Amino acid sequence: MNRRNSLKILGGVSVGIGGLALADWKWQLLDGIGHQGFFTSKEEKLISAIADTIIPAGLPPKTPTPDARPIGALSTGTDVYLIKLFEHCYAKEDQDKIKSQLAALNAHTGNELGKSFYKLLNEEREQVLLGLETSENKDEREFFEVMKSETIAGFTTVKEVMVDYRNYKVAPGYYHGCADIPTQT
Repeated sequence: MNRRNSLKILGGVSVGIGGLALADWKWQLLDGIGHQGFFTSKEEKLISAIADTIIPAGLPPKTPTPDARPIGALSTGTDVYLIKLFEHCYAKEDQDKIKSQLAALNAHTGNELGKSFYKLLNEEREQVLLGLETSENKDEREFFEVMKSETIAGFTTVKEVMVDYRNYKVAPGYYHGCADIPTQT
């Protein structure tokens, strides 16, 4: 065995892995700086975290097929639906309320728990959201209700849920052409 060649290969592999980690970090940094959209990348992460907390990935009690996969708000694209809904369908003053509540949510959890809301464990995020639900502040309660109702509406109307779990059929009647008609005597 040639030790010198082995050490060269190991060194090259470690430099390559370090370079990939640096490249990933660079792309995340550039995505945050060059992000274009109505919401900032942090606000989008917050909306995704809220949707994932309200409807986490998991199998329902009765699965339609044995090979069914766990679905949740993120796997069905409910977070993307929420972002587009708030951006295109809500009035300006409602958008401003949502943005201010997202900022308050992130600042509140950052001061209290030392992390951003989307970096918390799912149980911690649940406790924060339940605190919003029972809050004395009317804006926080309204924010929670809007996020909860729109997340549920977005999740329950996606194709995966409607077709696979609720047996929805777009056109429930079937046309059976060329059917034999029994003869009448």
